[in-house]
Amino acid sequence: MEVRLDGRTAIITGASKGLGFAMAKEFAASGANVAMLARTKPDLDTAVAGVSEGASGQVAGFACDVSKADEVKAAFDAVVKRFGQVDILINNAGTSRAMPSTEITDEIWQEDLDLKLFAAIRLTRLVWPGMKERKWGRIINVLNSGAKAPRANGAPTAVSRAAGMAFMKVLSNEGAPHGILVNGMLVGLIDSDQHVRRHAREGSNVSYDEFKAKMGANVPLGRIGKAEEFAAMACLLCSELGGFTTGTAINMDGGATPVV
Repeated sequence: MEVRLDGRTAIITGASKGLGFAMAKEFAASGANVAMLARTKPDLDTAVAGVSEGASGQVAGFACDVSKADEVKAAFDAVVKRFGQVDILINNAGTSRAMPSTEITDEIWQEDLDLKLFAAIRLTRLVWPGMKERKWGRIINVLNSGAKAPRANGAPTAVSRAAGMAFMKVLSNEGAPHGILVNGMLVGLIDSDQHVRRHAREGSNVSYDEFKAKMGANVPLGRIGKAEEFAAMACLLCSELGGFTTGTAINMDGGATPVV
């Protein structure tokens, strides 16, 4: 089975590293034109060069802080000018922020919601009319397993991601009559830059492979996931082969989340 996205154009936010980079690479290799959005231009330029290797679709980078409404609109307009339309939106930008709830200030709450919820709302509002007119669209909200199974000290991420999951479900019902499919992908322990940074902080006495093995010991599959595995699922959902899946929040966690 070969998954292809030829002729489609995808916006992927948070695309310069980690899961965003892996998805950009998979989508471009599958024939999609990929608009990579990220805040830091040097990192973005490096990522675009990496994704362009082996791509069968066109790849372009657009520097954008998706937590800012004016930058979201400017980036969207630039993408449409370059590629003509947007068929796929991957709302991936975010951080894994967690702390005791009573210590979260209004400013922290607002920053988290702007980045993880309102960015998705604003981008969806921009891509929706074109998808509706063409009777075809795919939107994926990249969330966190805490959206279904929040833990102590899991805010603000668990709260903003739960809101993103609810938004996904609303959109799936609104989009279904127009051929717009909307799903969520809930991240568990998957190899990414945040774990590299955590290893640098906490794992100085062990190799990164040993550090990952320790993290994955309590995952039912016995390991942490690979970014490429996550990207492959996203690509499938956005292809014609994923044409009967919408309104679903898929746990990408090796079986770790206690909620289906």
